[in-house]
Amino acid sequence: MKTKNFLLLLMCIFCLTAKGTPTDFQTGKTRVSVEFYTPSIVRVVKVPIGHEYTKNGLVVTAAPSEVDVVKKGNSVSSSELTLSIDPKTGSITFATKAGKVLLREKSCSFEERKDGPDAGAYRVTQSFTLDRDEAIYGLGTIQNGKMNRRGEHKLMEQSNLEDFQNVLQSVKGWGIFWDNYSRTQFDDDAVKGMSFSSEVGDCEDYYFMWGGSADGVIAQMRHLSGDVPMFPLWTYGFWQCKERYKSAKEVLGVVDTYRKLNVPLDGIIQDWQYWGSNYLWNAMDFLTEEYADGEKMISDVHKKNAHFMISIWASFGPKTKAYRQLDEKGLMYDFQTWPQSGLTFWPPRMDYPSGVRVYNAFSPVARDIYWQNLKNLFDKGTDAWWMDSTDPDFFNPTDADYDQKAGGDKTWREMRNAFPLATVRGVYEAQRKESEKKRVFIMTRSAFAGQQHYGSNMWSGDVNSSWDMLRKQIPAGLSYTLTGNPNFNTDIGGFFCGSYNTKGSGSAPKNIQFQELYVRWMQYGLFCPVFRSHGADAPREIWQFGKKGEVVYDAIEKQIRLRYRLIPYLYSMAWQVTSNNGSYMRPLFSDFASDKQTWDIADEFMFGQSILAAPITEAQYTKEQIIKDDAMTGWNKKEIKSDNENDNANESIFSAPGKATKYLPKGADWYDFWTNKKVRGGQKITFETQFDRVPMFVKAGSIIPLGEEMQYVGEKDWSNLELRVYPGKDADFTLYEDEGDNYNYEKGVYATISFHWSDASRTLTIADRKGSYPGMLTSRKFNVVLPDGTAKTVEYSGKKISVSI
Repeated sequence: MKTKNFLLLLMCIFCLTAKGTPTDFQTGKTRVSVEFYTPSIVRVVKVPIGHEYTKNGLVVTAAPSEVDVVKKGNSVSSSELTLSIDPKTGSITFATKAGKVLLREKSCSFEERKDGPDAGAYRVTQSFTLDRDEAIYGLGTIQNGKMNRRGEHKLMEQSNLEDFQNVLQSVKGWGIFWDNYSRTQFDDDAVKGMSFSSEVGDCEDYYFMWGGSADGVIAQMRHLSGDVPMFPLWTYGFWQCKERYKSAKEVLGVVDTYRKLNVPLDGIIQDWQYWGSNYLWNAMDFLTEEYADGEKMISDVHKKNAHFMISIWASFGPKTKAYRQLDEKGLMYDFQTWPQSGLTFWPPRMDYPSGVRVYNAFSPVARDIYWQNLKNLFDKGTDAWWMDSTDPDFFNPTDADYDQKAGGDKTWREMRNAFPLATVRGVYEAQRKESEKKRVFIMTRSAFAGQQHYGSNMWSGDVNSSWDMLRKQIPAGLSYTLTGNPNFNTDIGGFFCGSYNTKGSGSAPKNIQFQELYVRWMQYGLFCPVFRSHGADAPREIWQFGKKGEVVYDAIEKQIRLRYRLIPYLYSMAWQVTSNNGSYMRPLFSDFASDKQTWDIADEFMFGQSILAAPITEAQYTKEQIIKDDAMTGWNKKEIKSDNENDNANESIFSAPGKATKYLPKGADWYDFWTNKKVRGGQKITFETQFDRVPMFVKAGSIIPLGEEMQYVGEKDWSNLELRVYPGKDADFTLYEDEGDNYNYEKGVYATISFHWSDASRTLTIADRKGSYPGMLTSRKFNVVLPDGTAKTVEYSGKKISVSI
C-alpha cells in the first residue's frame, strides 16, 4: 500500500493533469501557451514576455472541449498528440502519442511596429521544418497550376483572381490554420524552412490539427469554424449568365428560349448595372426603364420554373440610400475601388470620378444597413446573391489606406484578408434571421477561412479564356477544397474571350478555337458544385454556338443533360458534405495518399467518393494560342493572337476521335464510364476520346444513382432512378432526400436509403428507409444495371429488400 501511495506522489510531482485549460511555458523572451480544443486540435499562442493581448477571432467558433491533458516537464500530451517545447527557444515539436514526429517548429520572431495606428503590435513570423519529400497543400486559390506548395513564395492578400484562407495541410495528415487576418507572406525554402509572416499581430496564433488524412484535416477545420449548410436542391442544375443582360425582356427571353429548345436550365443571373448610373452603384434596386418592374420579372422567372440570382457589391455609389446611411455614421472606407469612373463606358473617364466607396463590413451596424437595403431585393423574390468584389477591389493602395480603421482599434491593415468572411457572414446571418423557408445561396468572388459555414460558393474571379487558365482552375479549386471550403466554381469558358471575336463583335461562339475551349471547360464545370456559364465579350447561351444537330451545340447539350442525371448522386454527396465533412472535389491523394504518383496530379480529381474526373485540358483539334498580358485598370485582360488556319476551319473537325493519357491510382480497379471497360489501377493509360464526352472513370466497388433527364430540378421526381453498380469490391451508397429548399433538415426532416453491394454473393441490399419529410415518395423503382449489361428492376416501398443479380 505504501509503495502505491509513493508512486501516486511521484505522479503528482512530475505530471499535471488539466481539463480544458491552456498550458503555459515561459521560454527565453517568449511566453508559449498551448490549449487543446480536442485531443487532436491544439491552439498555439506565443507573445513576447510582458506583452498583453486580447483577441476576438472571426473564424474559430468552437469552444475548447474538456480534454485530459498531461504535462510532464517541457511536454504536454493528450490522448492523440504530444507537444515537446524547447525550454530555450520555445519551439514546439508535434508528434503522435506513439511518438511519430509530425511537424517541428524552427523559429519565431516578433518585430515591433513603431509607427502609425498599428504601433505596439508586431510583425509576426513563424517557421517550420518539413520532411525533405513532404508534400503540402491548400492556402488558397493560387492560380499557378500547381497542387504542391513546396517551393512556394506568396504574398497572401485577397484579390480578384487569387484568394487565401491561411489553411495548409500535409500529405502526412496534419494541418495548420494560421489565425491572422493581415497580409501574410508564405514561403517554403529548402534551407530556411516553411514560414508564415504576417504584417500585424498582437500575438502569434495558430491551430495545429492532426486529422490523419486530408478528409481528417478538413473535418478538424470545420469543427473549429463551422459545418457546411445545405444549398437548395435547384442550385445543382445549370446556370446561365453573361456580362450582362440589359433588360427584363432579355432575361425572360433567355429562359423562354431554353424552355423552347428543351435544354435544361434552373438559374438565370442578372449582372451589374440594373441600377443605372455608376453614381447609383449597387443601389440594390431596379432603377432603369429596362427593369421598370423588377419584381414582376422575378415572378415571371419563377413561373417558368427557374430561379433568379442578382449581382450585389461591397461598395456603393454616392447617390444611393445605403451610401448616405453608411457615410453619416463613418462606416465607409476611403480608398480606390471599382468602378473608378462615374460613366459606364470603357475606358473609364477619370475626370468624372465615381465616388464609389467600400463599406466597413466589420461593423455590425454597417452590416445591418447593408441588409436593410438588400432586403428590398429579397422581398421582391430574389433567390440567390452574387456577391461580387468581396475581396474587395483595392486599387493603387497606400500606407494611409491600410491605416484606416476597420472597427474598434483595428486597422484595415490588420483585418484586410478577413473582409470577404465578414461581408458574406453578414448577409447569411441576416437572411437566416429573416426567413428559414429559403436556404441562403451566395456566390462570392473571395473567401477566407471559415466561410463554408455561411452559405457561400466561391468562384475563381475574372479569369481569361485560355487553355492555360482552364488548366489552372483544377488545382485552384482543389486547393480551396483542402482549406475546408467545398463549394467552388468558375466562369465556364473563361470571363474574357474578346480575342476570339475574329469575325466581329461577339463572334467568339462561332470561332472553333473558342468552341473547343468552351466545351472542354464545360466538361470540367460539370463536376463543380455550381455548374455555371458566364463571361464578357460574347454571349454564352447554347444557341450562340449553333443549333441542334450540330456538333458543338449537341456537345454542350449533352453535358447539361448529364449534369441533371447526376443530381441524385450530387445531392446525396451534398448531404455527406454537411453531415460527414465530405467534399465534392477531392484531390487524388485524399483517397490514395500511399500512391505517391497522385501527390502532384493537377488535371484529375475525385468527384465524390466514386467518380474520377479526368477532363481534357489541352487543345486536341485547334492550336493553343499565345497569351500576351495587356494590363488594364481594374481587370487583367488578356490578348490572344489569332491563327488563320484555326479561324478558317469548321466544326466538322470535332467529329474525329482524339487521344488522351491519364493516370489511374493504385489500390483500385476502374471502369470507363462510357464504355464500361475495366482497367487496373496504378498505371497511365492512353485511350480514345470524343469531343462530346468528358473522360470519367468509376472506382470498382461503387454505386451511382442516376436520375431521369428533365428540364429543371423537380420536373420529375426520383421514383424511377437508375442504380449503376460497379463490381469488384463491396460497395455502399446512401441516397439522401429532403424538401429541397428550407432548413427543416436541421430538425431531422429528411430521409435516407442505404444500399449495400456484396461482391462475393452478387447481392444488392436496400435497407429500410430512415426518416421522412412532407411529400416523400412512399414507393418507387430502382433499375439496377451492371457494366456487363445485366439489369434488374426492384420495386421498393421503404422496407429492406435483397436481390441477387
